[in-house]
Amino acid sequence: MIPPALGSAVSYGIADFAGGLAARRASVLRVTAVAQAAGLVTLLPGLWLLGGAFSGSAVGLGAVAGLCGVSGLLLYFRGLAVGPMGTVAPLSAVVAAGLPLVVGLVQGERPGPVTLGGMGLALVAIVLSTMGSRREPAALRGVLLGLASGAGFGLFFVVLDATPPDSGLWPLLAGRTTTVALLLVALAAVRPGGRGNPGLMVLSGVLDSAANVLFLLATRLGDLGLTSVIVALYPVVVVLLARVVLRERLTPAQLTGVVLAIGASVAMSA
Repeated sequence: MIPPALGSAVSYGIADFAGGLAARRASVLRVTAVAQAAGLVTLLPGLWLLGGAFSGSAVGLGAVAGLCGVSGLLLYFRGLAVGPMGTVAPLSAVVAAGLPLVVGLVQGERPGPVTLGGMGLALVAIVLSTMGSRREPAALRGVLLGLASGAGFGLFFVVLDATPPDSGLWPLLAGRTTTVALLLVALAAVRPGGRGNPGLMVLSGVLDSAANVLFLLATRLGDLGLTSVIVALYPVVVVLLARVVLRERLTPAQLTGVVLAIGASVAMSA
């Protein structure tokens, strides 16, 4: 179970970095459309391998989940493009992990002390990261976009969790098909300038879909809690790549916020 989960975390991290890097030289709409289309093609072999029962609820909820996810992705890539990746990625992850917990609380779930502690760490991380960016408008905008994108990803997880347990990859395929169709229509209408680096866009989409499939495999082979903890480490990959490739430096407050956000994601996933 650990190898697929670890592979999922690494794939998510590289996909995020590649997409954010591509969004610095091309429109977020173009980057997202190309990435989603590439991801759709990647999902087809996974559907054949994993199977699943086709149903109206699987397709309908999958489409809604896809809309939530692509909204988060548009905001996320924009945040990675204008703000420090090392801050945006962990904050997006911590909100994405926290929102399903809040929904669970509303529905009557009672998390343990570790999870509640993780939620507290998340709030501190958000405050520190925002404080560390107040003197840099672009960095602050990236942080806010990261938080908003996390909400989109969190809703994606909530809706996806409501799909039939035997539906396999059909919800993912339905969601990706819906978003690709809408993005292509928007792309044709807006016609944004700048082609950017198509290779980075395709790499982002392929690895994102591969990460989704690996996550599903890991949860089927082992415990969901442990899988979620391992996958929640994907921001570490983004932070490391931003530091090595972009020579990105963070303020002490931002760095503290990053560490707390990663710790909070792991705690809440547990």
